[in-house]
Amino acid sequence: MWKQFLPKLSKKSSASRKGDHASGSSPGHNAAGNASTIQRTSSCPSAGPARPAASVKRMSSAVFPSSLVAGIEPLVSFKNVPNGEKPNLFVSKVSLCCVVFDFSDPNKNSAEKDFKRQALVDLVDYVDSASSRFTEPMVVACCRMFAINLFRVFPPNCRSSSSGAGEGDEEEPMFDPAWPHLHLVYDLLLKFIGSSSLDTKVGKKYFDHTFIVKLLELFDSEDPRERDCLKTILHRIYGKFMVHRPFIRKAVSNIFYHFVFETDRHNGIAELLEVFGSVVSGFALPLKEEHKIFLVRVLIPLHKPKTLGVYLQQLTYCVTQFVEKEPKLASLVILGLLRYWPITNSQKEVMFLSEIEEVLEATNMVEFQKCMVPLFQRIAHCINSSHFQVAERALFMWNNDHIISLVAQNRQAIVPIVIPALEENIQNHWNVSVLNLTANVKKMLSEMDEELFSTCLANHKEDGERQASLQQKRRLAWERLESAAAFQPVTGNTAVLVSR
Repeated sequence: MWKQFLPKLSKKSSASRKGDHASGSSPGHNAAGNASTIQRTSSCPSAGPARPAASVKRMSSAVFPSSLVAGIEPLVSFKNVPNGEKPNLFVSKVSLCCVVFDFSDPNKNSAEKDFKRQALVDLVDYVDSASSRFTEPMVVACCRMFAINLFRVFPPNCRSSSSGAGEGDEEEPMFDPAWPHLHLVYDLLLKFIGSSSLDTKVGKKYFDHTFIVKLLELFDSEDPRERDCLKTILHRIYGKFMVHRPFIRKAVSNIFYHFVFETDRHNGIAELLEVFGSVVSGFALPLKEEHKIFLVRVLIPLHKPKTLGVYLQQLTYCVTQFVEKEPKLASLVILGLLRYWPITNSQKEVMFLSEIEEVLEATNMVEFQKCMVPLFQRIAHCINSSHFQVAERALFMWNNDHIISLVAQNRQAIVPIVIPALEENIQNHWNVSVLNLTANVKKMLSEMDEELFSTCLANHKEDGERQASLQQKRRLAWERLESAAAFQPVTGNTAVLVSR
């Protein structure tokens, strides 16, 4: 990129920069598809305290070539230039920050890193206190600098998928060594987008769909500090640029689809769901069909991955927000959870029971009646679980006053489903805590409707006796068959019964 500017550079500053290198490293290769060619200015010697001016000039000019756009030294403070020159100084400082350094070696280019850090700090302070509108060149320069510094391809994830087998366990976080500069760039991006000096009409042209897609790709970063910054920035973009809202929802949905149905691995699902929790809470009523499709096709299938525990809290919040806004969705949510119920995974069963309880708290009677039979059939199975945590969690649900109120009004359908599970626990369960909780639930149901409770108990005993009788008949039938087969001669291909 610099070859086309070398003749201009030599004519313009040959007298003053004979010793300078006119071919500094270009960051253009780091911004894919970015055709902007804003140049970087040279460093100001006065910015390097306790260093000889000539050595600072020589060292910095090799990395920060002279600007061909704004003839202002980029390390000059904003306080030392008139207001009319501040936009040019801003562009100069932004262009200087387009240089990307290698932070794997902390001793490499340490002085230049300090210059860039100071320039970023100055830019953050200026944007934070800006009173005049940002010009279009300022917006263009910033978008280019953000793209060069932030948009990058992450190295392949070498961790084995088995390390994430524990649904509630988070892996040890990995921290980016370039964070000392990255967090300043993110801080500048956040303040720049949130600033009242940024005209929304101008900003939406450059913070476009391509920029948003690249920003969303960064949510897969393994550094939790970066994901936390991205979460705030995405929320700010969603709030500021209303025209981009449908695209953001669609792009995030595609990330969720890719995670659920293809990779089963993504680092930023919790952060994306946290952003969407506030988005869902802002949906207008009645809910659009698009939003209901998002619930059915995205949020409910997100219960399927084995890493559910990492983002369960954020997912539950999103789901309950939908139910609170439109109670008619409660039965749809509960039946969806039953469809994805983790029958062979006890840890996830405990999580599902917790979410079911939260959804039931926002469920009205009409919607409850649509799903109560399959729901309490599943709860009865959980009560009988040999895993004591699952059984305990299912029994703890009976301490919820709203759930008890729903059960009491529909006890004719629910109590006959639950009584056999309780009796089975009393007779066979191994855990003392589960036995005590089972006895408490039995007592509560007995006090709720003693006649119904007695009838269900008697029916359960009759069913038990009937099952025992059938088993006895079946055993006797097999004994007769074995006895008859023992007296038959073995000829040809006749099957032989081998006694135990």
